[in-house]
Amino acid sequence: MNTKASYITADNLMSYSKNLYAKTGMSDADAEICAECTVKTNLWGVDSHGILRTPVYLERILNGAVKPRPEIQEIENNKKLHSPVSLLDGDKGLGYVVAEKAMEAAVKKAESFGLGFVLVKNSNHFGAASLFSRKAAEKGLIGITATNVMPNIGMPGGKLPVTGNNPIALAAPIGQPYPFSLDISMSAVSGGKILLAQKKGEKIPKNWAVDKNGNPTDDPFEGFAGILLPVGMHKGLGLSLFIDIITGVLSSGPFLQNLKSMYKHAEETSETSHVFIVIDPTLFQSRETYEKRIHEWVRMIKATPMTDPEAEQIIPGEIEYKIEKSRRDNGIPIPAELITDLSSIESRLGSDVHIADLLN
Repeated sequence: MNTKASYITADNLMSYSKNLYAKTGMSDADAEICAECTVKTNLWGVDSHGILRTPVYLERILNGAVKPRPEIQEIENNKKLHSPVSLLDGDKGLGYVVAEKAMEAAVKKAESFGLGFVLVKNSNHFGAASLFSRKAAEKGLIGITATNVMPNIGMPGGKLPVTGNNPIALAAPIGQPYPFSLDISMSAVSGGKILLAQKKGEKIPKNWAVDKNGNPTDDPFEGFAGILLPVGMHKGLGLSLFIDIITGVLSSGPFLQNLKSMYKHAEETSETSHVFIVIDPTLFQSRETYEKRIHEWVRMIKATPMTDPEAEQIIPGEIEYKIEKSRRDNGIPIPAELITDLSSIESRLGSDVHIADLLN
């Protein structure tokens, strides 16, 4: 297998991705949202959730599982009118588009009420959860994003996965060129990283997953077809179950085994549910006080003694910032097998823009 990667500039990846999504019948505005989400994720070094996911997203639009032009609407309830709380129906839209609009609504509510809490049902995979929590931090607010997915993790002893690896992302402004940004799934590793190992022809650590018979494996194909192990074992499993409660159960959407996988059920809407929580720090103290206190918080973190005197403690979000600077200068890597997948979907869409012509 050819595992060599080529490189593409962020600008070229942006225009290329927007063109592909627009070819599906999406509006230009929504195609741009999808392209921005793709590029940001790859720039941060989260390649498991960037352009890697584009072929399957496009395929699901083409086969009708995802609507290219969803009518995202608020589900009205007298208790929620003129309040910080809202429930949206994603109308089977692509998760990027649905989540973008839901986080915008949560931010507006936080700016009005100090707190925004927006639930979404009837959506699909939305890529990296931090794409949306960080939008709050960019506005000087604190953002929390989570979603449920079809069960794919379980404890040793179980014959089937019991819950999804349900990711959660947390972000806050900290007075640095980057926000505090933590994005974690409840599995030892995201399924996307196993997919990326497949594309790169690499083995996976044996504590990432077990095969369908419950045996440890370093084969990314057997691991993806089997059961992912939860991070921290019972801790990750418990957190995943709670995320399913505050997304699927609370939104009146599907939960646990009632959810659909975009890979195993390629022609069906996943019907995932998301939650977006935004908090205005000035609800509790002045902006000046918050900024002074968070500056001190950062100083204390950076003052942590290290065994290597040249090293310093890293804050979540800092590594992504450094990777982004490097990739803006040097380009974004595209594995060889992914180029083949993208070329195939280009043909189906009738695109006159080709990934092979944009690579360095």
